[in-house]
Amino acid sequence: MANANNTSGGPQGRTGRLIAPGRISPYVCETQHESLPMSDLAIDIQDLHKTYGGTKKSPAKTALRGVSLAIPRGRIFGLLGPNGAGKSTLINIMAGLVTKSSGSVRIWGFDQDENPRQSRASIGVMPQELNLDPFFTPGASLEVQAGLYGVPKAKRQTDDILKLIGLEDKANAYARTLSGGMRRRLLLGKALVHRPNILVLDEPTAGVDIELRQMLWSNVRKLNEGGMTIILTTHYLEEAQEMCDDIAIIDKGLVRVQDSTANLLSRLDAKTMIVMPGDTAQDVPLPDGVSMDRRRDGSLAMTYSTSQISADQILDALRRAGVTIRDIRTEEADLEDVFLALTADT
Repeated sequence: MANANNTSGGPQGRTGRLIAPGRISPYVCETQHESLPMSDLAIDIQDLHKTYGGTKKSPAKTALRGVSLAIPRGRIFGLLGPNGAGKSTLINIMAGLVTKSSGSVRIWGFDQDENPRQSRASIGVMPQELNLDPFFTPGASLEVQAGLYGVPKAKRQTDDILKLIGLEDKANAYARTLSGGMRRRLLLGKALVHRPNILVLDEPTAGVDIELRQMLWSNVRKLNEGGMTIILTTHYLEEAQEMCDDIAIIDKGLVRVQDSTANLLSRLDAKTMIVMPGDTAQDVPLPDGVSMDRRRDGSLAMTYSTSQISADQILDALRRAGVTIRDIRTEEADLEDVFLALTADT
């Protein structure tokens, strides 16, 4: 799991206290493990390709070039990548909205080609775009969405979902009167009406305020604790680092890496030691492999490889140079460093 230290105002780590415990709702997802094929995977994608056909004005475009992903059940999984990497195409194929060119996709154990209805029923998608009917109320929107999924009226959880997303007091207000944040909450509600085993959140916090972001992550945690598998795409890498158990980075239609968040962060063993000297420090002879920068506040920033150099070696060099240390701290690699390292040269 990712480091729980957080200075960005985002959610706490899995083992920490939720920033916004929020609303406790009786809404639950129905996993029904005993009736499903024996598998530990929520999503199993093998050698997935997608090429969009060309036109007279534009050539054919290959969006996915052999993507393979194995996403365990019950996890919060981050799907990261730059714009145009193929994330949206991948999500739309999983949701059954785009037809793949080749490869296999299994959703909650159901092969998408052999059991298309079951695979679609197992996944819910909260899209990035605000695609709401402005003349429907939130309550009506959820009822219509549930009807489209064939959920019997007796089994619908409209009131519980409205409570979960904080719109119970807006149940009868037209969607056009809702704020942007409320509309985004309603999108989450629509993705939950058929009680999917897998929830895909496509850039859920893009352009939203801190309060809504905290409420969203609190609800996502609650859903995940109830057994729901969460797949998250976001450009806010600090969110992915705090929220996700596992991460895949996709670029130019290829999966560059898939691993646990902790393992990804450990791939870069670079660390920076920040020393605030007691007085103006002159040139310091440091061990080979250590680079030093002087920051505007007068501190010395020394970057080194933890697998090759110890902190004691650097501190010994500072003492030999007569540097008095008023304060000291360290900065470690974060997910942004890993992301840039894996996508910069591709």
